[in-house]
Amino acid sequence: MQVGDVEIYWRLSHCYRQLNLIDEYFNVLQEGIKLYPSEGKFHFTLIIDLRRNGRIQEAIGSAENAVKCLPDDYTFQILKYLTIPSVYDNEEEINFYRQRFIQGLQDLIQQTSLKTPEERTSALAGIGRLTNFYLSYQAQNDIDLQRQYGKLVHKIMAANFPQWVVPLSMPKLQPHQKIRIGYVSHYLHSYSGTLWLTGWLRYCNDENFEIYCYYTGNEPDPVTQQFQDYSDVFYHIPHNLPAACEQIVSDQLHILVFPEIGMNPQTMQIAGLRLAPVQCVAWGHPVTTGLPTIDYFLSSELMEAENAQEYYSEKLILLPNIGVSYPKPHIPPVVKTRSDFGLSDDAVIYLSCQAPFKYLPQYDFIFAEIARRVPQAKFVFLRGTLLQQRLKRAFAAIELDYEDYCVFLSIPERLDYLMINLLSDVYLDTFTWSGGNTTLEAIACNLPVVTCPGEFMRGRHSDSFLKMLGVTDTIAKNEAEYIEIAVKLGLNPVLRQDISERISQRHDRLFDDQVCVGGLEAFYKQVVKEASIYPH
Repeated sequence: MQVGDVEIYWRLSHCYRQLNLIDEYFNVLQEGIKLYPSEGKFHFTLIIDLRRNGRIQEAIGSAENAVKCLPDDYTFQILKYLTIPSVYDNEEEINFYRQRFIQGLQDLIQQTSLKTPEERTSALAGIGRLTNFYLSYQAQNDIDLQRQYGKLVHKIMAANFPQWVVPLSMPKLQPHQKIRIGYVSHYLHSYSGTLWLTGWLRYCNDENFEIYCYYTGNEPDPVTQQFQDYSDVFYHIPHNLPAACEQIVSDQLHILVFPEIGMNPQTMQIAGLRLAPVQCVAWGHPVTTGLPTIDYFLSSELMEAENAQEYYSEKLILLPNIGVSYPKPHIPPVVKTRSDFGLSDDAVIYLSCQAPFKYLPQYDFIFAEIARRVPQAKFVFLRGTLLQQRLKRAFAAIELDYEDYCVFLSIPERLDYLMINLLSDVYLDTFTWSGGNTTLEAIACNLPVVTCPGEFMRGRHSDSFLKMLGVTDTIAKNEAEYIEIAVKLGLNPVLRQDISERISQRHDRLFDDQVCVGGLEAFYKQVVKEASIYPH
C-alpha cells in the first residue's frame, strides 16, 4: 500500500471497523501511528477501542506510546495513568487495576501543570474527552478517588474559566415570582440516564417553578421534543461549552440540576464550574461526583442503605419512593415468537440483558449453578460477547458446556428488545450494579425479576422497584438465595404466572409517580429559602 495522507489511513480503518474486521482495523491504526506519530486521533481511537475489546494491556501500552509521541497532550497522560478494563477476566484483576488507578491518579495530579496557556488548554481538552466512568464498576466505595478526581477537574476548569468559579448569591425572589430551575444534559433525548427526567418536568408545579433546559448533545428525537414541551425555556447548544455556560449564568437560576454526571465529559466540565448558587446532581449515573461544586445528590429513600452519606461528597437528599417519576413504557402486543430469535418453546428463558461491564467475574458461577438445576435453562445475553470466555470457564468448572445454555443475541431494534422481554420467563438482575431502565422495562412486560441488593445505591435499583410494587418474593438476601429463587421460578410456571399477575396489577404504584415530584419541589423551596436567609 502506498504511503498516502493521513485521511486514507483514517478512512480505511473506519471501513474495517464497519465490516467488523477488528484485527485489520487495529493494524491499520498502528500503521497510521508509525507513519504519522503525532496524529492524536489515531492514538486515541486505538487506545479506546483496544480497551472496549477487552485488550487492556495493549491499550495501556498504546497509551504509553502516545505519551512519548505527544508529550504535551494531556489526553494521553490521563489514558496512561487512569486506563482500567471495562470487563475483568477474574476477581484478582479488579484489585490489581484498582491499585494501578489509585497510584496513577496520584501521579497524574502531581504531574498536572497549569502554568502556561498551552498547558491549561491541553488539560481542558483532555478532561473534555474522557471521564473516569469505569471506576465505579469495581463495586467499591469510590468517594476518596472521586474527590481527588473531582478536585482535579475543578482545578483545570478554574484555571481556564476563573470567572465561573466564584460563589454566587441566591437571586432575590420577589412576591409571585417563580423559582428558576435549570436542567443541563448532553442526553436530553431517548437515553437511559435521563428518560426519567421527563416525569419531573411533566408533573412540575408551574405556579411555583420556571423550568430551563439546556441540551448540550446533538441527537434530537421525540423525547427531546418532550423536554422542549415541558420546559418554559429550552436551549439547544450542542458541543459548545463556553456558550452553554454563558447562557446558564445569564439566566440567573436559583438551582442548577445535572440529571447525570460521569458519563459525558463535557457535562463533567460544566459541573466543575459554579454557574448557579445551588448545584445538584441526580442519579442518572448513580455515583458520587466528588466535585467541590456540586452541593446536593438527589437520591431515593428506597435505594439508599442506612449509612449511605459516607459514600457521597455531596449532601445526600432522599426523595420519596424511587426518587424519579418514570413514564410507563408503551408495551406492544406480542407479534413475534421464540422461533424468530432461534429459541425453542420448551426452554426456560432467563433474560440477562445488562451492559457487559456490569457483570463481575465472581458471580459467573451463578449461571452455571442455575443451569445445573434447571436442565431446560437458556440464558439470553443481549450484549454479552465479551463474557464468553468467563462463562465457558464457569460452566466447565461443574462439567457443563456453556454453549448448551448461553445464547448471545444482538438486538438492534427496540421492538425486538421488548419482544425478547415478553417471550422470556425470568429476568436475572446483575449483582453490585443492578438494572435501571432495563428492569423498569422488564416490569412493564410483567417479567419476574430476581435481584439481590448490593451495598451501594447503584446495586439497589431493582430492589427498590420491587418494593414499590409490593412484589418482594424475588428479592434475595445473598447469592445462594438468588440461585434458589431463580431455580424455583424456572421449574414452576404457576409461580411465574402468579408473580407476573401481581406485577401487572400494580404498575401504577411504580410508574409516573408524582409523590417524589412533590418531595423534590419541597426540597427546592427549602434550599432557596435557606440560601436567602443565610447567604454565602
